[in-house]
Amino acid sequence: MGDTAQISTAINFATDTFKLMLLTASHTTDIDAQVFINSVSANEVAASGTYSAGGVTLTLSASTDDTNDKGALDATDVSFTSATIAARYAVLYKDTGTPATSPIVCIYDLGSTITSTVGTFSITINASGLLTLA
Repeated sequence: MGDTAQISTAINFATDTFKLMLLTASHTTDIDAQVFINSVSANEVAASGTYSAGGVTLTLSASTDDTNDKGALDATDVSFTSATIAARYAVLYKDTGTPATSPIVCIYDLGSTITSTVGTFSITINASGLLTLA
């Protein structure tokens, strides 16, 4: 993180609640200023179908590879049905219940705007997981 803000809360992937929020193409990532979810929520996609404001709670799992000294954080794939969504970014964050204290873990660029029109909007988590630590 940059000098302008610091996360003062611990993150525990085993016990904390994590969510995935979708952002529109209007979002511009600024890692120095965007530390908590309230700094990006103005660009959240409109709630539609089964997508709710604040995103979806993820079911996380962790794995380790002692041979290659790696650890991975994974999550189940997510889908939103009957949804009209146009999303360019997905934000993984720890949900504290308060946007101003819910730290962003990472922001994923989906590469282009992905859309659904009163259909199913799906996010398939990479087979390598959300995060790999080595």
